[in-house]
Amino acid sequence: MAFKHLQEFIDLLEKEGELIRIKEFVDPNLEITEVVDRISKSSNNKALLFENTGTDFPILINSMGSEKRMCLALKVSSLDQIKDEIEDLFKMMTAPKEGILSKLAMLPKMAQFASWMPKVKSGKGACQEIINENPDLDKLPIMFCWPKDGGRYITLPVIHTKEPNTGIRNVGMYRMQQYDKTSTGMHWHKHKVSAAHFNEYKKLGKRMPVACVIGGDPAYTYAATAPLPENVDEYMLAGFLRKKKVELVKCITQPEIEVPSDADFVIEGYVDPSEDLKIEGPFGDHTGFYSLKDLYPIFHVTCITHKQEAVYPSTIVGIPPQEDAWIGKATERIFLAPIKMTMVPEIQDMNMPVEGVFHNLVLASIEKSFGGQAQKVMNAMWGAGQMMFNKILAVVDNQDLTDYKSLAQYVFKNINPAQDIYFSSGPMDVLDHSCSKMGFGGKMCIDGTQKHEEEIQFEEEQYNLNAKEIKASFKIGKGDILDVNTDLIEMDIPCLLLAVKKNRANQVKKMTDGLFNVQGLRGVKMVLIVDDYVDVQDISSTLWQVCNNFDPKRDSFVEEEILDNGKQRAMMIIDGTRKTKEHDNFQRDWPNIIVSNPETIDAIDKKWDSLGLGAFVESPSLKFRKSVFGDEAHVS
Repeated sequence: MAFKHLQEFIDLLEKEGELIRIKEFVDPNLEITEVVDRISKSSNNKALLFENTGTDFPILINSMGSEKRMCLALKVSSLDQIKDEIEDLFKMMTAPKEGILSKLAMLPKMAQFASWMPKVKSGKGACQEIINENPDLDKLPIMFCWPKDGGRYITLPVIHTKEPNTGIRNVGMYRMQQYDKTSTGMHWHKHKVSAAHFNEYKKLGKRMPVACVIGGDPAYTYAATAPLPENVDEYMLAGFLRKKKVELVKCITQPEIEVPSDADFVIEGYVDPSEDLKIEGPFGDHTGFYSLKDLYPIFHVTCITHKQEAVYPSTIVGIPPQEDAWIGKATERIFLAPIKMTMVPEIQDMNMPVEGVFHNLVLASIEKSFGGQAQKVMNAMWGAGQMMFNKILAVVDNQDLTDYKSLAQYVFKNINPAQDIYFSSGPMDVLDHSCSKMGFGGKMCIDGTQKHEEEIQFEEEQYNLNAKEIKASFKIGKGDILDVNTDLIEMDIPCLLLAVKKNRANQVKKMTDGLFNVQGLRGVKMVLIVDDYVDVQDISSTLWQVCNNFDPKRDSFVEEEILDNGKQRAMMIIDGTRKTKEHDNFQRDWPNIIVSNPETIDAIDKKWDSLGLGAFVESPSLKFRKSVFGDEAHVS
């Protein structure tokens, strides 16, 4: 059943041993981020309630930062439970209704549907116990998350807008940079529904009413992030998840907008389309890199209302894993059923590894029955909602997507890099800094399925790889190549990791011919190349860097050869290095990796023992400091 309010969720977290209360003052300016970054990456990963924030309100953070807490937030025993329920509903709704009895059997379910629909009630809600029509955002514990951020950010805002012609509501999550006491940025990307609403108001020459909700049932927060089709009310999804309709009340100063009555805070206001856009950013984003400055609309605050005993929920994003990884995992499980039932009937499972930060890397397992089926799935998924932002799609047949070692062995056994890797171009997330043009770039599909006869153009030559011989092929540290990782080779995965010192134009591309012709590398199917400051002995961090830093069409190079016996050998080299104007003719600014500054790290080191967080945890930022260039959010 639904949570009555956010405090009930907090009580459940505490009962389950998933919450730590921190009574000592920790500054929302950088310090809370540093604490959360350590905890979210530690074995003591818990939700944190900072009770002393220097304001009247405590901060709840990392509350959905594990699979268990995500399940607690949605009141299920497993995230697959929701997927199975959706699949059962689809099957029941689409099954033939031939007789009166089968039609009558639908009535209870239809009544249940009705009980999930949002309802606007009269009067005020608990979210309006305190009404301040002289608003001051400084009274909220809005966090300054990372050192090079453009300012303080509201990071879990549930933004409410309406299409002006139809009145259809949209509920989304778009970060809000505080400019002053009564204004923020409104960071909705051009692909988002609220941005479309904004464009309609601009055509009409009208101010756009907007409301930002913070807190309440965690189902509201999740629903705001869900990739629902346009014109599907997010509060229908929230009602389904909580098995109870969402009760809404009209805003005080923006009565066109309705908000959940049990929210902790409501920030009401408007966006004026006739007003000049304003610089927003930088912001330490979920990719692990800063998203850089750009122009966005200004949100003007007209009123702030809140509960008497309100709690301010927040989150941080940055180098994974963070809390958003588990929110994304919920989406992966919940939306598998709709994808299967409406677009990709052969799909069995889907996985978005944390190293791929949602959109960069998606794994899909299918039931394969004909040649070219992986490409069919590729085209269907790249045309589906927010899946259009996917950069790398790997398709396999009948495999466990959580056993990464066995999965990689299976994929590399089945791929010929010259035949089974497909490229396309299309819309990309505007946060993808590797694209030569913002929001548009290359995509790659790896067909790791067992091949049917008609799919095989050339038979592959087979080689036995020896990791020691491969390492001996390089004069490590005496030339371009400063480090080599052959761990995957030793696992029977023909993929090599290289750290390279870049110092000249088109360096990686020019290396490919040499690598392909090294005798000891015959049989290596893929080489991942990163910068020398990346620790290639850490496979997870290397994969995260590659997924962020390469455009598949621009930065992938395939070498192939037909041998005297008629068989083929091929190698794909992937350039996962930082791109620059000097060496790569890359014309956009390249963002810096997100790390805490030394002063904040030192401050938390000194107060750690007093915070009640258990054994000391070293700052994760220390590992990545050598990957930072200069003192700005972008690489100088």
